[in-house]
Amino acid sequence: MRTKTFAKRIAQFALSKKASDVIIMDVRDVTDVADYFVVCSADSDTQVKAVSDAIMDGMESLGSAPWHREGVSNKQWVVLDYVDIVVHVFLKEMRKFYSLEKLWGDASIEPVEDKPKSTRAPRKKKEASE
Repeated sequence: MRTKTFAKRIAQFALSKKASDVIIMDVRDVTDVADYFVVCSADSDTQVKAVSDAIMDGMESLGSAPWHREGVSNKQWVVLDYVDIVVHVFLKEMRKFYSLEKLWGDASIEPVEDKPKSTRAPRKKKEASE
């Protein structure tokens, strides 16, 4: 799987636990630290844990474990390092304070939104003519 595809999957894992303001930052032209940052916010330390656990579980199901992780016990800013992708799960206040989007302002940013569920009613089967 391509690195960008993994970043998109990570974003979806975060959204599965109602993370907000999920973005993918393409930092390839800005730094050699990683290719992409996935950044998201949570409303509570419990949600920070739920989001980071969902990402780790989801990536593990795809055969990838984090190379390094930080902040898991503190639950205010969790960093999951997948080498080419670094994930940042923030409490909202912490995200505002550290403002990675401004710090890495030259990176291109792609917002990721939860895919809406289909609102179409199921099709009715055609009844056989009598």
